[in-house]
Amino acid sequence: MTRDTGPAEIASATLDSVCYQTRDLVEAMRADGAPIDELRVDGGMVVNDPLMQRLADTVGAPVERPTVIETTALGAAFLAGLQAGLWPSLEALSASWSLDRAFRPAEAAPSRDRRYAGWKDAVRRVRSS
Repeated sequence: MTRDTGPAEIASATLDSVCYQTRDLVEAMRADGAPIDELRVDGGMVVNDPLMQRLADTVGAPVERPTVIETTALGAAFLAGLQAGLWPSLEALSASWSLDRAFRPAEAAPSRDRRYAGWKDAVRRVRSS
């Protein structure tokens, strides 16, 4: 940060950190052998199209936003309905998911990896302080 750092830079860095932390998780899951071909997202932040594109670029995988973005309550209702016999299976519930928009990585891998290396270096420096 410098004296010229303002609210816009802090907000941008905050959103970038969400993308980098998500990549940290994806990298850990891939290291454990989980094939991560796309990310399905939900919650209030997913209405931010530039953020979803940045996430796709940072992770290097498509990001899929559903038509229903607030799924916490919906998931609880689905599980209650499943238990009550309103749906026959988890697969039947899965079929109700529908795509609103997919964001495809547009950034070249070398650029993406260079940015991520900078993130990892910054985290290392903060942790060693």
